[in-house]
Formats: sequence, structure tokens, C-alpha cells
Amino acid sequence: MKLKIGWIGKTKDAAIRALTDDYLKRIGRYTEVEGVALTDEAALLKFREKTGTRPAHMIVLMDALGKQLSSVEFAQFLQNHADGNPQPLILAIGPADGFSLETRKAAAMIISMGRMTLAHELARIVLLEQVYRAFTILKGHPYHTGH
Repeated sequence: MKLKIGWIGKTKDAAIRALTDDYLKRIGRYTEVEGVALTDEAALLKFREKTGTRPAHMIVLMDALGKQLSSVEFAQFLQNHADGNPQPLILAIGPADGFSLETRKAAAMIISMGRMTLAHELARIVLLEQVYRAFTILKGHPYHTGH
């Protein structure tokens, strides 16, 4: 599976950059992954299109109004995508004021990381940790169980 984690906006905090890089490296042990800083929602929507050698991507938004999944359910979602969909997957964290209606309609799925509002840079780290956790669940690694 080819996976991208996308976020809108520049990363200002060095600690957020360090954590992002650390989790991308960890996830990279399990699948091909790339972090993508996007200028705006239009840049995200371009991933739906095939351009040159880049295939069209399946876009999944992280948004408070989406479907809530447990860590195990999220792992199963990633496994199902890997098993049944050849499209690369982009998991996207929106801008500080949330995604537009147009972007929501363009998404293949919308997943909630909980009902609380998170700063978008913090939401990125939570998503990266959950993606890492999902792969450890799928591989039977003890990270998820705390052993």
C-alpha cells in the first residue's frame, strides 16, 4: 500500500516537525509512506486526479463530523484498503477552520478522531500515532497492548 499523510499549512514548531519525521520513519517500516504539506484544499483535491506518473489517490479526511473508529477498526480499514484497492491512500488533516463542503463531498470517507477539537498540528501527530499503532496491530507487535 502506498500511503500519504497530508496536512494543510506549514509546520512552524520544530517539535511537531521532529515528531512527524519520527512517526513517518516508524510507519515506513511497514508500508511506503510520505508526509505531504499542502498549500490549501485545492492542492489536496488534485490528488484525486491522475497526472503524469502519479496515480489518482483515494482521499480520506480526518474531521470531527466523520465516523468514529477504534484503533482496531482503523487498522482493519487500512488492511481492507491494502487488500482491495490499488489506489494510493491519502489521509488528510484539514486547515484550522475545517474542510469545505466541496472537499467533504470529494472524500471517499471521513473519519473522526474524536469529538474534541484538536489543533491541526496536534491532530497530525495523533493521526500519525494511530497509523503507526494500526500497523503494529496488523503485524501482531505488542505496541498496542502495552507490552
